[in-house]
Amino acid sequence: MRFTCSTGDAMGMNMVSKGVQNVLDFLQNDFPDMDVIGISGNYCSDKKPAAVNWIEGRGKSVVCEAVIKGDIVTKVLKTNVAALVELNMLKNLTGSAIAGALGGFNAHASNIVSAVYLATGQDPAQNIESSHCITMMEAINDGKDLHVSVTMPSIEVGTVGGGTQLASQSACLNLLGVKGANREAPGTNARQLASVVAGSVLAGELSLMSAIAAGQLVKSHMKYNRSNKDVTTVTSA
Repeated sequence: MRFTCSTGDAMGMNMVSKGVQNVLDFLQNDFPDMDVIGISGNYCSDKKPAAVNWIEGRGKSVVCEAVIKGDIVTKVLKTNVAALVELNMLKNLTGSAIAGALGGFNAHASNIVSAVYLATGQDPAQNIESSHCITMMEAINDGKDLHVSVTMPSIEVGTVGGGTQLASQSACLNLLGVKGANREAPGTNARQLASVVAGSVLAGELSLMSAIAAGQLVKSHMKYNRSNKDVTTVTSA
């Protein structure tokens, strides 16, 4: 049995657990011979890669897309539309399929999701299913421009409760304009935060894929490698 609930602006794990416990208690009163083995049977499925989340969703399901003009691809991203489309097909789609990926048809969605989760007080362990993402790229307008999208079916976020109450994380949520519960339209803040996550992932996918297509990935790592700096000598102003 898989429960589906509306949890407003909370991520809602504890809320749902309380509700399920009440349901189990109710059923046990009606069926006293019923054995309750455990409140969770892992069909949820929390903090684990699972096809059920990929197919049916969990938390917020978000699609984020953008059209990048060809001159921006050339001047800013230092590559071209055709190269990005080909790389995405061979790397994110074909390569991931050969590897047997489950929800991992992307370049590095989990990097972005982890960063946003730590900054906004989310459960970092839920990065696992929240990073389920398929990145798509196609040439449009006679091949001149790039259409890019990320589909993320199980982004688990909240703007109330848990780590969102910590000072730094609360400040980040406030900066994004989604701190706390939305009284007028419950759930709006959490949905907006999920959109922020997806938008950030899309930007990250564009950046990394462009670096790979341009052959700049390793060179950039070497140039901006923080281990080259002696951080022990750095003093705060």
